[in-house]
Amino acid sequence: MLESFDAVLLARIQFAFTVSFHFLFPAFTIGLASYLAVLNALWLWTKEHRYLDLFRYWVKIFALAFAMGVVSGIVMSYQFGTNWSVFSDKAGPVIGAPMAYEVLSAFFLEAGFLGVMLFGRDRVGPTLHMIACAAVAGGTCLSAFWILSVNSWMHTPAGFSIDPETGQFLPEDFWQVIFNPSFPYRLMHTVTAAYLTTAFIVGGVGAWHLLRQRHRGDEITPATRTMFSMAMWMAVCVAPVQIYLGDLHGLNTLEHQPAKVMAMEGHYESHEDGAPLYLFGIPNDAEQRLDYAVGIPKLSSLILKHDLNAPLAGLDTIPDEDQPPVFIVFWAFRVMVAIGFAMLGLGAWSLWARWRGRLYDWPALHRAAVVMGPSGLIAVLAGWITTEVGRQPFTVYGHLRTIDSAAPLAAPAVAASLIAFIVIYFAVFGAGTFYIMRLMSRAPSSQEPRLKDATGGPTRAAGITPAPQHARQHPEHVQPGE
Repeated sequence: MLESFDAVLLARIQFAFTVSFHFLFPAFTIGLASYLAVLNALWLWTKEHRYLDLFRYWVKIFALAFAMGVVSGIVMSYQFGTNWSVFSDKAGPVIGAPMAYEVLSAFFLEAGFLGVMLFGRDRVGPTLHMIACAAVAGGTCLSAFWILSVNSWMHTPAGFSIDPETGQFLPEDFWQVIFNPSFPYRLMHTVTAAYLTTAFIVGGVGAWHLLRQRHRGDEITPATRTMFSMAMWMAVCVAPVQIYLGDLHGLNTLEHQPAKVMAMEGHYESHEDGAPLYLFGIPNDAEQRLDYAVGIPKLSSLILKHDLNAPLAGLDTIPDEDQPPVFIVFWAFRVMVAIGFAMLGLGAWSLWARWRGRLYDWPALHRAAVVMGPSGLIAVLAGWITTEVGRQPFTVYGHLRTIDSAAPLAAPAVAASLIAFIVIYFAVFGAGTFYIMRLMSRAPSSQEPRLKDATGGPTRAAGITPAPQHARQHPEHVQPGE
């Protein structure tokens, strides 16, 4: 039965599945690492215990999410050498160096200071511990820098030549490779999305505990209030910035990948005197039209060209074999945009509640924040799907097709590994996610335990385990063989 499937399609599904699982964790931990650094700095500056309680509460969740992100990311690199070995051979001379830099600089920075951040507060002093927190936060952003540079190069390749004999991409100017035309926009848009993702998860958790504590008649702890307040400030400040950055990124995409924008807008036909903004429709690739279309006349031209009557080309100008799958791109883009404006709305609502003095006692606002808790994760997945599916049918846009990038593997072999990934991922990462939810279900206390108190300290993998404290003080009590 598996022989009837297309090996390339199965390989694409496998990579999409693993990268989707993986991307959820960095989208959360990039923002959470910076949030922890801010909490630690506020604790050192003000000595208000609520900041230390929040740091100890969220650092446990960060440690688990960071570990799952690392493990899920390792699998993706193996797929470059298995399912996509032809792509690795052809593009490796260009993308190999930036990916190595990500490991040597960003990941080593994160991993090197992670233990100090998690367990070193009472061992290294406040200054070095603060440096470790900042290093981990900076390392997550630096990791995003290198990975997004590679990904952006695949969308807007620059600074390379192609060997006529081997077909390999050869670097000519690494500055152009790294800072390719779409990279600055993609970096700002993605990192800002990560911060918003963290803000809404933190805000959702805070709102959940505000509702529970009010329902039970318990006293609302300062840490819970602070957690919700900081998250809503982040939503107020960052959501409008993200919408603006998204607009800039869209204009850059229109310049360099017009077919992707045509698919996002559902423009099968060219419009000479202003294109409509379609709010709803069912893309019909076979007939090259948008069925049941509901749109606002000329608004798409105003958004993309800043002119109501500006002409916009449609997919009728793109050969059929070069068109991306419109249905997926069209609807993923609308999910992302809808969530973005919902985030803006919730931020404005929280600002109104704060002005009225009801930020902590408006149940409808808190229920909305709980519902919006996972919205950032959904939005980043929708945005990623829009970006990556919109690049099809190319892996290196305009130069290397996806069908020519796959390894010559049989469909049953790819399908077997895909099934194994699905089973293992849902078992392992499902259990990890369940445990994270369990941690979030408990409200931060006024005397939040340290991570090493909650876990018994870091596990020693080698060396001699020190004797118990009482044995070192009274060696005469130690019996032979102990």
